[in-house]
Amino acid sequence: MFGYRVPAPDQAMLISGGKRGLSGAPFRVVTGHGTFVLPVFRKVRFLTLAMCEAEVAETCVTKQGIALTVRAVIAFKVGNDTESIVNAGQRFLSDQDQMSVLTGRIFAGHLRAIIGSMTVEEIVTERQKLATEVLDTSKAEMAKIGLIVDSLQIQSIDDGDTGYIAAMSAPHRAAIQRQAQIAQAQAAQAAAEAEQESARQQAEYARQTAVVKAQYNAEVDQAQAQAAQAGPLAQAHAQQEVLAAQTELAQRAAELRQQQLVAEIVKPAEAEAERIRVVALAEAERMKIQAEAAASHDRVALDRMLIDQLPQIVKEAAGGLAGANVNVLNGTDGLGEIAAGLVSQGLTILDSVRQGLGTQGLGTQQGRADRSGERPGLEPGE
Repeated sequence: MFGYRVPAPDQAMLISGGKRGLSGAPFRVVTGHGTFVLPVFRKVRFLTLAMCEAEVAETCVTKQGIALTVRAVIAFKVGNDTESIVNAGQRFLSDQDQMSVLTGRIFAGHLRAIIGSMTVEEIVTERQKLATEVLDTSKAEMAKIGLIVDSLQIQSIDDGDTGYIAAMSAPHRAAIQRQAQIAQAQAAQAAAEAEQESARQQAEYARQTAVVKAQYNAEVDQAQAQAAQAGPLAQAHAQQEVLAAQTELAQRAAELRQQQLVAEIVKPAEAEAERIRVVALAEAERMKIQAEAAASHDRVALDRMLIDQLPQIVKEAAGGLAGANVNVLNGTDGLGEIAAGLVSQGLTILDSVRQGLGTQGLGTQQGRADRSGERPGLEPGE
């Protein structure tokens, strides 16, 4: 649109011809957005806010009086605040390349001042310290012209033909060379040890190979010998099995013959002996039964005789009472008691006779047994 201006992202737009800017600046500063600019009555200029660099190659004299050529690179830019843009615009708007020239001269002066207070050893070994001190001392001066420094890098330090830095590094080079030689010797020793170890391993492998081959040959020979002996051994085992089978057959035949002898001789003899024993027992039992029967018959005959004689015995007992003076107190009951007493006496007499006869009969039976050679109630052989 006509009259509307917009600065680039890395630019500051300076508008002059109107009202004054910050702190009485002859222009207004616009960044990050556009604005209307009245043509003819307003003038627009642009100031770069991009990163710039300046190179410094300065010969400086150290604290020891040794001249050193120092090369450095400074990265700087215009500050983003309005005050820095106004300060840089008033100084560099018509010739912005002068920012790099002026920055280089400022840092060259600070480098000479700081290197003059340091030794060569400090400058060489503490480059970052040198850069930090230069930045710190130049910060305020750079801010006055609206510039800020992002970094300062010391690229090289050269003493020319004096050879001071080379002499200073000689001990380190010697130490490094010595370490390199030691490392080389150690590497050579390690290589020799590796070769020796390889030779030992090869020898050990060869030995193990020979042992394995010898074992293999021995196993082959043993297998061949076993194969050669397999036939006779098999025949011997077969004969041994035949003999074992024949022996077992002979044992079975002997056992069978023994069983036949037992069945033909021993069993019939045992059966005959058992038959004789049973017959003897039966005969003894028969004689015992006959003896008991005979004794029982004698007892029955005696009992019958006693029973037949019992009335006569009672009569005789009652006859003895005929002349006796007996007082009967109870009448008929008293006579019954007397009669019962007589009968009881008769029965007592009968029992006594029986016992006597039984003893006599047992003696008679014992005598009969003695005469027959056997004892009643006992089996033969007892």
